[in-house]
Amino acid sequence: MMMKQPNSTPTSALLLQETAAQTAGPYVHIGLAPEIAGLPPRAEEIWNRMATPEAQGEPIEVIGTVIDGNGDLVRDAFLEAWQADANGEYQCDFDLEKPFNSFGRTATTVETNGQWSLTTIKPGCVSTAAGELMAPHINLAVFARGINIQLNTRLYFDDEAQANASCPVFNAVPSQSRRQTLIAHREQNGDGRTRYRFDIRLQGEGETVFFDF
Repeated sequence: MMMKQPNSTPTSALLLQETAAQTAGPYVHIGLAPEIAGLPPRAEEIWNRMATPEAQGEPIEVIGTVIDGNGDLVRDAFLEAWQADANGEYQCDFDLEKPFNSFGRTATTVETNGQWSLTTIKPGCVSTAAGELMAPHINLAVFARGINIQLNTRLYFDDEAQANASCPVFNAVPSQSRRQTLIAHREQNGDGRTRYRFDIRLQGEGETVFFDF
């Protein structure tokens, strides 16, 4: 009986080599925001309308910009949003026909002067695994040129001071000045609908807090 000869190739040579890193933007728009990339729009698209007028809860608009370390607007950033509904529950069964979906996408563009927007509802409080209530918030992931891995942050609301003061995640940020970079400020948008502004600073003075989720 012939014995199988041991493989003489070193184990290290059998390991796959790591693929070279690439930045997320601006090419992410081609697959996830084709109309912005100058491509024909798809019939159905996950975009920045997360809630219809029929959705339960307070309808709000969220707007903002993305600012780089030089203080310049990033006009081709791409963002994904993930939030609970008005009852503090995440809706995982995405359907464009539903009044509300927990997931949405948006982008900054030259045409909007570097501004992104979301049409949604104000989220309710969500419990941590330990049963502690987190303040109402929207999770945001930022993709842009020069960023290898998306930056994760949270948007909290300035008119939820009491909830913010007891939120275990918000207060895990060590300084008051840093926590303020997570606050969206309420304003009126001209048609009576509530709007919040949240500008994201990628680097430099006033840099937004990013989480390592």
